[in-house]
Amino acid sequence: MKPSLVVLAAVAILATVAAAVFASLYIWNEPATKTVTAEPCGDRVFGHIESLTPQDENFELRFDPAWFTSGVTANTAAAEDGAVEPGQPVPNDNYVVEGGHRLLTYVVPADAPVTILTREGDPEKLGATTSTVSELERIVNGGQHRQLQEPLESGVWIRVHGDTACSLDQQYRP
Repeated sequence: MKPSLVVLAAVAILATVAAAVFASLYIWNEPATKTVTAEPCGDRVFGHIESLTPQDENFELRFDPAWFTSGVTANTAAAEDGAVEPGQPVPNDNYVVEGGHRLLTYVVPADAPVTILTREGDPEKLGATTSTVSELERIVNGGQHRQLQEPLESGVWIRVHGDTACSLDQQYRP
């Protein structure tokens, strides 16, 4: 037999054995059950709460999105809007660009995490205080609630997945 055929046969045998070993590792190391994690609450959107009303076991949020900008983006947008002179920086390195005031509707689960800014909150986190959707609803609608460090008009960040607002966090704006 020619040496090249012997080498070729040996390579073919080794490749077959390697494929069998990798296949067996994959098949026998596959867990019997797989853990399926819930969809993460993903997109983060800044804006203003127009209304928050109880709706069955959840709440309905009417939300006016806006762009919370900083750096060059904020300075340029503010200059174009006449809020600052061209070439001048915006205060606190942020500027909110209001869109067309189109209200979007989201479902908010009653147990969604909420953070508001109060005088009793964590000073290292600018007054961040854990709250509930029920208290946020009272803040929006003028009911009994803890005193805010600044008005809710400062804006809110929501995390959304599809039509659901999974969390709401008030934005600090000096």
